Amino acid sequence: MWIKFLLAIIISAAISAFFTPQVRRFFVHHHWVEDPKEKDLKTKNATATAPVPRGGGLPIFLGIFISTIILLPPDKHLLGILLAAFLSLVVGLWDDIKDISPKLRLVFNIVSALIVVASGIGIAFVSNPFGGVINLSIWQFSFNFLGDHSIWVISDLLALVWIIWCMNIVGWASGIEGQLPGFTAISAFFIGILALKYSTDITQWPVIILAGAVSGAYLGFLPFNFYPQSIMPGYSGKSLAGFFLAVLAILSGAKLATVILLLGVPMLDAVFTIFRRIKEKKPVYLGDGRHFHHNLLKLGWSRRSISLFYWSFSLVLGIASLALNSQQKFYVFTGLTLILFSLFIGISRRT
Repeated sequence: MWIKFLLAIIISAAISAFFTPQVRRFFVHHHWVEDPKEKDLKTKNATATAPVPRGGGLPIFLGIFISTIILLPPDKHLLGILLAAFLSLVVGLWDDIKDISPKLRLVFNIVSALIVVASGIGIAFVSNPFGGVINLSIWQFSFNFLGDHSIWVISDLLALVWIIWCMNIVGWASGIEGQLPGFTAISAFFIGILALKYSTDITQWPVIILAGAVSGAYLGFLPFNFYPQSIMPGYSGKSLAGFFLAVLAILSGAKLATVILLLGVPMLDAVFTIFRRIKEKKPVYLGDGRHFHHNLLKLGWSRRSISLFYWSFSLVLGIASLALNSQQKFYVFTGLTLILFSLFIGISRRT
């Protein structure tokens, strides 16, 4: 499976890298660019300094879609994932071009998550950090509609919330050039590595291939987005990053803790931001240019340094996740939470 994993990365990266310049030219030709002189970027989670097209989700999706179709046999789970991802792509591109309402985007996030759950993907259990597992499949509702169907209420609800959460908060950490594609590629890579440890279980094979495809697609896009960027991921690229990382966490055996650890900085920044906006009585879903990466910019950090900081965190935590058990991950994440929250508060006060 190592060969297929690496092949998925290479094929996906090559396709993404090939199509990214084409998409960029297409968007520029139609004047679908984000111009800081025409838009108040303080109301958006962006820090662009020159006119740049969005739409990065399209080459990323093509890289993932084509490589998985080549390397994986189609089944209802894969088809459900790709259909939901395609819907997210379409809505994302719509937003990249027209800037649709955040509430409307949320509605489509819910629909995408429902498609995944309807295809039979749910969180049947989660690991108990103090030993054993917590069974979430005990409350089951069965019905007959064009065949027998079963709904695991708690399992499916948790899957819905998890996917919607990731689709939204992962994209919040995308304001700096190269930031999002870098930590997404690293996170997907380590999910694939963890799945390879259990490659004797054939249920992990799709996870390995899909993780490689996601990692490769964002890796192929990265050179075009790194400072100075020529194209941005846009909402299409951001929502797809959160979507695929959420689905990979579920497919790999409910490794939610692993993905939370890999995305430690973006996850905790999102929680801190939500609490801050609630405290200030501001809408949670409206950007305010006060995320952690915005504050690092105000402190004088370069764009490259901020991106490398996010990548380094994901890389270190990814390496740690290979050796830590569930209890150790819990302790590491608790410590990380205390450290980063203190850092967020200190930097927020200074800026």
